[in-house]
Amino acid sequence: MADQKHEKKGRFGNLPLSTCGPLECALKGSLVLNDAFFNKGSGFTKQERHDFELHGLLPQNTQTLDQQVQRAYEQYSSRSDDLAKNTFLTSMKEQNNVLFFKLLHDNLKEMFSVVYTPTEGDAIQNYSRLFRRPEGVFLNIHDVDRVLHDLSLWGTQDDIDYIVVTDGEEILGIGDQGCGGILISSAKLVLMTICAGIHPNRVLPVILDCGTDNEELLNDPLYLGLREKRIRGPKYDRLVETFVAAARELYPKAYIHFEDFGLTNARRILEKYRPEIPCFNDDVQGTGCVTLAAIMAALHITKQKMSDLRLVIFGAGTAGVGIADQVRDSIATARGISKEEAAKQIWLIDKPGLLTTGMDNLSSHQKIFAKSKDEWQDKKTDLLSVIQEVKPNVLIGTSTVPKAFTEEIVRAMASHVERPVILPLSNPTRLHEAVPADLLKWTSGKALVATGSPFEPVKGPWGADGAEVEIEIAECNNSVVFPGIGLGSVLCRANLVTDKMLLAAVQGVAELGPALNDDTAPLLPGVEVVRNVSVRVARKVIQAAVEEGVATVKDIPTEVEDLDEWIREQMWDPVYRPLKYVDMKGASRQARGEMRVVGTLEGRPGFLKPRSMSYA
Repeated sequence: MADQKHEKKGRFGNLPLSTCGPLECALKGSLVLNDAFFNKGSGFTKQERHDFELHGLLPQNTQTLDQQVQRAYEQYSSRSDDLAKNTFLTSMKEQNNVLFFKLLHDNLKEMFSVVYTPTEGDAIQNYSRLFRRPEGVFLNIHDVDRVLHDLSLWGTQDDIDYIVVTDGEEILGIGDQGCGGILISSAKLVLMTICAGIHPNRVLPVILDCGTDNEELLNDPLYLGLREKRIRGPKYDRLVETFVAAARELYPKAYIHFEDFGLTNARRILEKYRPEIPCFNDDVQGTGCVTLAAIMAALHITKQKMSDLRLVIFGAGTAGVGIADQVRDSIATARGISKEEAAKQIWLIDKPGLLTTGMDNLSSHQKIFAKSKDEWQDKKTDLLSVIQEVKPNVLIGTSTVPKAFTEEIVRAMASHVERPVILPLSNPTRLHEAVPADLLKWTSGKALVATGSPFEPVKGPWGADGAEVEIEIAECNNSVVFPGIGLGSVLCRANLVTDKMLLAAVQGVAELGPALNDDTAPLLPGVEVVRNVSVRVARKVIQAAVEEGVATVKDIPTEVEDLDEWIREQMWDPVYRPLKYVDMKGASRQARGEMRVVGTLEGRPGFLKPRSMSYA
């Protein structure tokens, strides 16, 4: 059965991405059953079985989507381990989009770690051994002249909304995985659909295969990617440039999401293209955004402002500097000051100690946060000494140094601030700088804590007259922020993703922090309510885009309730919409089952012929 809200058109039902009313379908018989977008399996109604010639192809009993989910969940639960469950879900996605996403939607808290980290990391490591069928675009660094042609086969300029691209070099903390990185592009797109309603037939996963430095893969006879050392330098840059140019020419409305590029490339690629196209890098920007949202929620509880922030970050690598950048930009915007001035409220500490101007080999991104060599010449620069000197109200760990936040350090911080904000974010759990139970014990329950991995609630005698209190721990999960940023940018067809749009997204997440109403609740909303969070984030992003003049869609509603309805109307939901048969002649590409199906464009009206093709 279709969800009632999808059965008939509402006032925004004529929008191109509207999800209400019947779905037109020009396929019949086995073609319908083999199309993951249209397939309902045992859920086809009696009338649909007649209209689409399905009698004899299905068992007689028509079942509801909920009944199908129950059966699918039982099959899922019977799998022996998480990797087998991941493989089962991948197979289901290839057969029935609605059932896959409905199963995931109804069990998101349980299944999130299976469809994403850490289990997806296991699937990526075993990509060449678990390989069944390819998904997405594989672009070879030795065939740069084919990039435009190979990308052009996936749709027309109106068919693709969201592209996730990786080069597979730095995957989910497990390093270089070569062509197996295509699975992180696919997994990220699954999150975009389940968390923000991006249409699953309007997305494109891409891998830039540049070789791999992973010796295990190079020595594996079953490895499917380029069996050579990773190629860098001008040839690599040409591939990236060619990909971006081709994607923009072919799919000018698409948002490009860079994912899990190597440390040396992630930031420079983002900085190169961010002023030119609508793009985002979750590793550089997403972590900073969700961490800033946790900080904002905590400051609301402590009744402080961004101008009051004194932040120490332990671990000055990509993640730490990315967070520092996001916080710095927010301070600058909130106070109306320069980024250089805002950076004075942030102290970065790495292996040599506090970053100062006297250090060699600081990156250009670290230098803006380096403190005066002369000012710190006669002072100790270890973490404890810096905390005692600068008296921060927020401490973040991105160091991957286990138990770095010792009892002495935490008590030193708590001695000068009533409610210290402490965020040990290193992953996996064994690399956390501290565990929440210790942080709360050492601060008598006063610390406001968020972590990089999920933790169980902590109980302690922190209530009135020593009463036991249970405190829930927030997880700084990027998935509560990046889907809404992407959704808002897609719906308003933003031609750039600006600092103000990102800050607006952060504010949207922070506003929904459960701790704002109860300080024993988490600082951030959880993934189980992420679709509602994405609506709020998308609204904030769209409003900022309109204000900045980068939104290109006309007639976007200005009233909050209207805008939320406008957003929800265009979010794909895992429900069975009624199917309406239409003749193949004159049917849309979606109705013909041709979205993201290579080989369906040649000779069609409006097919975009690439200008340059080479078959070297």
